[in-house]
Amino acid sequence: MDAFKNKLSMDLVKVIAFHLAKQIDILIQQQASKTNPVLITPLDQDTFCFDISKKLEALELKQRAEFIADEIHKKLPSDLTFKYQIIKGMLHSKPHSNLKVSQQSDENGICGWAMMCIGPIVAKHGLTDFDKSLNLLKEMTAYFSCEFDVRPFIIKDQDKALSIMSEWVNNEDYHVRRLLSEGTRPRLPWAMQIPSLINDPTPMMALLSALKDDKEEYVRRSVANHLNDIAKDHPELVADTAHEWLKDNTLDSKIKKNREKLVRHACRTLIKQGHVKTLAAFGINKAKIELTQLNVLDEKINVGDYLNFEIAVKSLSNAPQKLVIDYLIHHKKANGKLSPKVFKWKSVTLADEECQTFNKAHSFKIITTRKYHPGRHGISVRINGEDYGYEEFELV
Repeated sequence: MDAFKNKLSMDLVKVIAFHLAKQIDILIQQQASKTNPVLITPLDQDTFCFDISKKLEALELKQRAEFIADEIHKKLPSDLTFKYQIIKGMLHSKPHSNLKVSQQSDENGICGWAMMCIGPIVAKHGLTDFDKSLNLLKEMTAYFSCEFDVRPFIIKDQDKALSIMSEWVNNEDYHVRRLLSEGTRPRLPWAMQIPSLINDPTPMMALLSALKDDKEEYVRRSVANHLNDIAKDHPELVADTAHEWLKDNTLDSKIKKNREKLVRHACRTLIKQGHVKTLAAFGINKAKIELTQLNVLDEKINVGDYLNFEIAVKSLSNAPQKLVIDYLIHHKKANGKLSPKVFKWKSVTLADEECQTFNKAHSFKIITTRKYHPGRHGISVRINGEDYGYEEFELV
């Protein structure tokens, strides 16, 4: 599989250079009759590409994007209006609503991966004019999401940025509505965090609520991921939101189904942690059960093998009850201490006073995201957010 960094190749740089030169020439022609024309030099495409080629190969994806962005910016006029005129002129001429996801830059303009080299220009050099810059990012986001590029504006002046961005909640373009949710995520992966929204996410709650029933799954998924970010610092707020969003019984069946899916995805971290209030939002209350058995069937296993275990659960209720059953593997770390990790297992309904037995085989195959250390490990069970039992086994 080709490395992602190679998406920003010299072939793509040549396409960018072509459109950059074209738009610079257009501006020069427009300014020729002006009394005080903007100062800008025609682009020598060969020199531009050669200078980039000398350094590009040694750089990774994000470094390539920032490097190419800086090289483009050196060729742009200092005036923000003319700078943005050139950038807008470089965008693909095909209406973004007709662009396919796989569409890439060509003789008709730039889009797709090339936009990684344009967004940073606005994020880095447009902070003097929030209105112009955020409106340009709003236009650009359909060609390639600008979720990373709006964040410096929120960090510099959250109130000013959100006063502009909040108007996007009803924008006809779903890419823009999604940018409102995704660009403001407090802990967006691979992006700079937004400390103010980590500390206090309440400025976003009304906007997220307005987007929760968006007709596009792309937008609703972003709302769910945003709430999952918030849950890491404010679990009670997200639990309360889950209760609020799920209590409406007047919803159309399709909207209700979509909202339940959103809320469940938003609460995935809390559900995995067994957060009691969150589980209650889904009708999962404190279990009235007894764990009568937790048997590890393999007292010693090798890395790469399966750990086989079984549990027996007896209902202590005189009515059926919903159970969410997970298990925890207490991994031995390099320092010798045990660290539990939750694994999803199953959801069942246990009849009154019923007893059921469940079996599981947990894989200890080697994966890149986890390093195994030999020695004593443990296993326990989590039912409706409460932990039961504990047994040990040896990993060799």
